[in-house]
Amino acid sequence: MPDLPSLLELEVLDRDLFRATNEPDASKRRSLYGGQVAGQALRAAGMTVPAKRVPHSLHGYFLRPGLVDRPIIFQVDRDRDGGSFSARHVRAVQDGEVIFSMIASFQAPEPGVMYDAVPTRGGGEPEALTSRASALLIDVREVTPTRIGHGQLRHSNRLWVRAAARLPDDPLAHACALAYVSDLGSGFGQVEVEGLAAGGPSIDHSVWFHEPVRADEWMLLELWPLKAGNARGVYQGSLRSRSGALGAVFAQEMLLRDGLLPPEMLERMAEYLGVRPSE
Repeated sequence: MPDLPSLLELEVLDRDLFRATNEPDASKRRSLYGGQVAGQALRAAGMTVPAKRVPHSLHGYFLRPGLVDRPIIFQVDRDRDGGSFSARHVRAVQDGEVIFSMIASFQAPEPGVMYDAVPTRGGGEPEALTSRASALLIDVREVTPTRIGHGQLRHSNRLWVRAAARLPDDPLAHACALAYVSDLGSGFGQVEVEGLAAGGPSIDHSVWFHEPVRADEWMLLELWPLKAGNARGVYQGSLRSRSGALGAVFAQEMLLRDGLLPPEMLERMAEYLGVRPSE
């Protein structure tokens, strides 16, 4: 499994039944990366819709941690095919249990008036930034560096990303790649409030796809933490092409429980991510 295009290719087991493999460094994690599961689930749904319909939104719930040593089976229900839209329900299953449940909607492209008021802070030039050494399937250049501080891993809230290998000229493949990278970080890593965790497991995730952008070219990922409470945190984000085209906006809720990690775990994560403690 050497690249992102291969990861997003699914084995057809039967009608509306697919099998996926895990990313090559999955064994280094405690559970599967949520972006992998979401991207593959969207791929499974897209393989069942009429030609030329592309995803415009997905809404998913992470129900159980993904097992790093098991393949995922995707079961697709064809909820509706209308004149312009198609709706699908996808369940990601491991060992007979659902780990991720997603609904996705697809639309036949049609003309419409363009309006974009999503804020952006910009990110400079990605070539001037340091590459994150640990990323295997994607190239990552962080505008705000990931660091370790106050006993927590503090992910970047603004970074350039792209697939490390060229993707096919298929809008579905690029949408799945956007779903894959949309789960990178949360923005809470840059919020220093006493007792507030800097991150945690994903609970639910929504993505709205807009302008077509190539995921194998540089995209600016920006994240805005909005609210924390009841051991949960909500954030929003966006993905823009280098020219500024808005490829997707998304929102996610995550668990924000005890954020302090054992020193040995922090050390392993620092080595994996190629970062050093800031304090």
